Amino acid sequence: MDAYCEFSIAAGRRLTGVPTDHPCARVHGHTFRVRLTVSGPVDAASGFVIDFAEVQRAFAPLYDALDHRFLNDLPGLENPTSERLAIWIWNRLTGHLPRLTAVEITETGASGVVYRG
Repeated sequence: MDAYCEFSIAAGRRLTGVPTDHPCARVHGHTFRVRLTVSGPVDAASGFVIDFAEVQRAFAPLYDALDHRFLNDLPGLENPTSERLAIWIWNRLTGHLPRLTAVEITETGASGVVYRG
């Protein structure tokens, strides 16, 4: 079974890997939606795949590092595409959420990425 938690992060960025006339080459911002999915069996005693509070605790330091920040300033996010943001989050969570199976980033209501390691 899959269980997930969603978070909203407001952040600014400038994509450095696109042509200079591309709109995303300029500084802009998004309210990103981050969905973290954990997969596994339902525990017989708790009835949970995972306690949502555990996911929230694991993500809290990353939330603080990302929310209301300029993503380009973070090591590893010098070109902060949604794809790279998903990988960045995955790499920092895998030791804290061992059954993490997906990191989804939505940057608009209709556009996003899913990273599964």
